[in-house]
Amino acid sequence: MPCEKLLDFLHESGVDFEFIDHPRAYAAEEVARKAGVEDRSFVKTVLVRLDGLMAMALVPASFKVNFNLLREAAGATTITLALEHEFEERFPDCSLGAMPPFGNLYAMDVYADGSLTEVGTIAFNAGTHREVITMVWDDYEALVVPHLARFAYQALREERCAW
Repeated sequence: MPCEKLLDFLHESGVDFEFIDHPRAYAAEEVARKAGVEDRSFVKTVLVRLDGLMAMALVPASFKVNFNLLREAAGATTITLALEHEFEERFPDCSLGAMPPFGNLYAMDVYADGSLTEVGTIAFNAGTHREVITMVWDDYEALVVPHLARFAYQALREERCAW
């Protein structure tokens, strides 16, 4: 079942959104594929610490966070990847690793890569490893008011030898 806090927030806001059920998946690219959405439209939520404060960094599924660019965009001195034990208690209604990109509901700033503004409709984990929510980016941006910056880079896919 999706995060109740998220569902309540979306229903109260009155924005349109849809659910997509999919086979269990964990990695962002796998979730996007199983949910039938494009990698560039699926929002991967990466939790970081900026000057010790927890924050969300949002990038397309097949992208990675450039930590130096994000640190600079946030005006922070330090940045580290948050460890699971540091944030699992903040998301009691979500499965670990399936947190939705709504930091405003969990008392943290949200930084979104600017490329997400170009896709029209986004998809993201609904708090479980089997459900995704889709909604229009402009609605998401109005609800969350993320800090926008360019800090993502395309991850190279590992190629396997054919022999």
